[in-house]
Amino acid sequence: MAEVTTELVKQLRERTGAGMLDCKKALLECAGEVDKAIEFLRQKGLVTVAKKAGRTAQAGVIESYVHLAGRIGVIVEVNCETDFVARSPQFIAFAHDIAMQVAAARPVWLSREEITADILDRERSVQKARALEEGKPEKVVDRIVEGRMDKFFAEACLLEQSFIKDDSITVRDLLNQKIALFGENMQIRRFVRFEVAEPL
Repeated sequence: MAEVTTELVKQLRERTGAGMLDCKKALLECAGEVDKAIEFLRQKGLVTVAKKAGRTAQAGVIESYVHLAGRIGVIVEVNCETDFVARSPQFIAFAHDIAMQVAAARPVWLSREEITADILDRERSVQKARALEEGKPEKVVDRIVEGRMDKFFAEACLLEQSFIKDDSITVRDLLNQKIALFGENMQIRRFVRFEVAEPL
């Protein structure tokens, strides 16, 4: 039986588009054999996620969430392919969960692809200076910086955050699960978060 490493899970995810947790479960179920795990995911309908990604998602909902007696407000747009899915209680509940996520976890960006190069360079410089100040050996500083950048993305990017209702999965994993469930391409298109007396 092959050891189920993070690298193996990532490899399976890249090949199938299924969520990290689903990939890990499939590999554990299939003794670490990638081809068998792909077949396992196919039977569960999770491989189709990657195939649906290219389809246009022009339907959807705008969902809002207000918290702390009106002190925090969130508006999100979540898209899917058809009005039939957009009107379903499960889809609306998913959009509501995303709005609650934004309220609770305060993401700044949807994904790391939205972050400008100058912000990334500045963050990397800060983390490098911090690592050197802590006396970390020069040869491992780059690895430390990359690890801290991953943590930065996991805090600042909505899709990479741990889901507030189940921290064993990310919001991206949850989205992929819903794509598999509904059989349509779906995307979280945008969000805005307001907080009373927040600096503009």
